[in-house]
Amino acid sequence: MPSGTLTVLGCDGSYPGPGGAASGYLVKTAAATIWLDAGPGTFARLQEVCFPGTIDAIVLSHEHPDHWMDLESFAAWARFQPAAEPTLVLAPPGVRERSQAAGDRSLDWREVEPSFRISVHDMLCSFVATDHGPPTLAVRIEKSDAAEGDKPFAYSADTGSDWSVEELGDDIGLFLCEATYTKEREGELHHLSGRQAGIMAGGAGVGDLVVTHRWPTVDPDALAVEAAEAFGRAVYQAAPGMTLEW
Repeated sequence: MPSGTLTVLGCDGSYPGPGGAASGYLVKTAAATIWLDAGPGTFARLQEVCFPGTIDAIVLSHEHPDHWMDLESFAAWARFQPAAEPTLVLAPPGVRERSQAAGDRSLDWREVEPSFRISVHDMLCSFVATDHGPPTLAVRIEKSDAAEGDKPFAYSADTGSDWSVEELGDDIGLFLCEATYTKEREGELHHLSGRQAGIMAGGAGVGDLVVTHRWPTVDPDALAVEAAEAFGRAVYQAAPGMTLEW
């Protein structure tokens, strides 16, 4: 039986393309809902699939605006709601300082460092640093009451090639991994190509690979093909509205 679901709210890298949205995902179990990254355009999509007041925690991977700016929209929405418990926001250093909602009473900010672990109802979240310039955290999410055969979910956030999902454990089921461009651009920035994402995921023995954070100008088919060739089997190319079980 699956542990939960992953729903893609947005998956464009660095900026949202026409009709698109930047990084943002809903991770759900029967007991909890986490909004994982909150890039521009994702709050509008979130409202199409759930009531914002049901979000138990917002996890922000790093300070680059394409991963957190819609937190401002969520905070504006929350100010007009009946008084409720503040929403937990987990973020590395650098994010809160950039937010206009830094002191907002609707948000319960917690600064997260590598090796930090926290439970959100039945989800246990574990964080490690990636290879991406500003403090950036990948996350492993597993059920605290996992049954035999249940596999964790992992999200790479943004990273260069000097990081591996192996740092999050060797039993990952569904792996959401950035793949910003194709192999011709490798080494230009602290990001991965589809080929690099596939090699890393295959070497770590993950169950299923979902590539995300593609630049809007990059051919999605070309990126998915090179990722699949390196991974050794088909991969999922993230798209808004996609829902997968983990």
